[in-house]
Amino acid sequence: MADPLIARSLLFAPGDSERKLAKAGGSGADLLLLDLEDAVAEARKPDARSMVAEHLRSADRQQPHWVRINPLDTGHALSDLAAIVPARPDGIMLPKATRAEADRLHHYLTALEAAAGLPIGGIRTMVVATETAPALFGLGDYAGCPRLAALTWGAEDSAAALGASDNRDEDGDYAFPYQLFRALCLAGAAAAGVTAIETIHGDFRDAAGLEAVAVKARRAGFRGMMAIHPDQVPVINRAFSPSEAEIERAERIVRAFADNPGQGTIGMDGAMLDMPHLKRAQAVLALRVG
Repeated sequence: MADPLIARSLLFAPGDSERKLAKAGGSGADLLLLDLEDAVAEARKPDARSMVAEHLRSADRQQPHWVRINPLDTGHALSDLAAIVPARPDGIMLPKATRAEADRLHHYLTALEAAAGLPIGGIRTMVVATETAPALFGLGDYAGCPRLAALTWGAEDSAAALGASDNRDEDGDYAFPYQLFRALCLAGAAAAGVTAIETIHGDFRDAAGLEAVAVKARRAGFRGMMAIHPDQVPVINRAFSPSEAEIERAERIVRAFADNPGQGTIGMDGAMLDMPHLKRAQAVLALRVG
């Protein structure tokens, strides 16, 4: 298993658009997801993998460049990997996957890294872990998964897998199954010791709605969120960055425990604090940028 991923915003860029690949690099996103899957039409996939490989070789990488390949049960996945691994992506996003497929990806990457003369294990992975019915039953099984740095979830493909006509209720909120899948992804990431990443907000013009979703996601325990448009990046970065007041309070809590070694409970501002408060304060400080 790799170190947990540190990224507030993860911006998708279609792999078959040189213009959008170039534009994504200047978006301010913490991580780029160069897409070979859903954003690319079937007939364009060979061109897209060539463009992505060339972009990986030539781009000024101001942030990590990951690639979302096609699912392993398609005829594209191995061709994707063969084309892009020699260009040294920082990571691979595996969609519509189970734990067993994440393990299989690890073996493929090991062979391709060895063939390309790259450090073995240098390419990390992230799994979209809710997009098929079998995957839903294995969300607690990712502990020890080689290379794994993050888990995320997808509401649209999950709905398609279940045969649903919609994944929203009459109030516009995710229906119960998809709220459950989101929670299981969060718990699965915690159980595996990796980063939980929130899914996309599909309406890129809805900045207020995006901010509300992102703020709730960080409060729940997600540590980053995927974006489908550069305009979403500043909103996500703000939402997943702790405020000065949060940092100041977290520093006070950490300092109070450090000044009172051996005490499991301390008083501060009229409240009694124990180990869960310390852990949450440490988690807030881990979100600081710079």
